[in-house]
Amino acid sequence: MLSFPRMKTATIVGILLIVLGLGGLVLQGISWTTEEKVLDIGPIEATKAEEHRVPIPPIAGALALAGGVALVIVGSRSR
Repeated sequence: MLSFPRMKTATIVGILLIVLGLGGLVLQGISWTTEEKVLDIGPIEATKAEEHRVPIPPIAGALALAGGVALVIVGSRSR
């Protein structure tokens, strides 16, 4: 059976914030595409693809990254 060392909650949250902050800095937003049927006459069909985007400001990614690093440091010092 595998045995993992106990991690404090601050360390786990810090690691999650680091991952989310790096993702926010690299991707700079979330985008997806939807297709909408605009014409359907018998065998003739026309669709329109529309791209949606939710931007993530770089400052939000940087703040999440910095907060994550701070939590990991605090979590490792309190052992």
